[in-house]
Amino acid sequence: MYDIIRGSPNGSCFGFPQQFGLFYSLNRTIKIGLPRNTSYFWRKSREMIKKIEHIGIAVKSLQSSNDLFKKLFGKEHYKVEPVESEGVSTSFFMLGETKIELLEATTTDSAIARFIEKKGEGIHHIAYEVDNIYEEMDRLKGEGFEVLNAEPKFGADNKMIFFLHPKSTNGVLVELCQERNDEIL
Repeated sequence: MYDIIRGSPNGSCFGFPQQFGLFYSLNRTIKIGLPRNTSYFWRKSREMIKKIEHIGIAVKSLQSSNDLFKKLFGKEHYKVEPVESEGVSTSFFMLGETKIELLEATTTDSAIARFIEKKGEGIHHIAYEVDNIYEEMDRLKGEGFEVLNAEPKFGADNKMIFFLHPKSTNGVLVELCQERNDEIL
């Protein structure tokens, strides 16, 4: 660990009075060489969670739900895609920068089938876009969140995904996702 900046007791930095210093409110030592799971706000210059990528809605019938949401949104879905590994078929609507993902079970033992059997149709999960899915998984494990996947896996819409257990996120199933590319395969 190395000290980079140490604010002085009078609030100055590098000999400048506090009104001229960039570190006016930062009157402590900043260190480099922090572990990956550290939660300091300046740990990385990138945003950890960038935006809501999509909202997943469990439905009994993709066809009738596509018709319903077409009326609601005033536009067609842009894509239907099966995800055989999850036992679902998905349909996507784009609303501004956020997508709505409709999920229909294609097998009786899929997570969506169990969700609908237990709770009925409705919001299943909220997905957040991240820059680096592996770093986020490590960071969130280090922060004490319960991760449902041992490793990120392939999801719909060309994404790598993993889920956080609702027990550790106030009852909300959280998905984190990153666009798939050659670097993360």
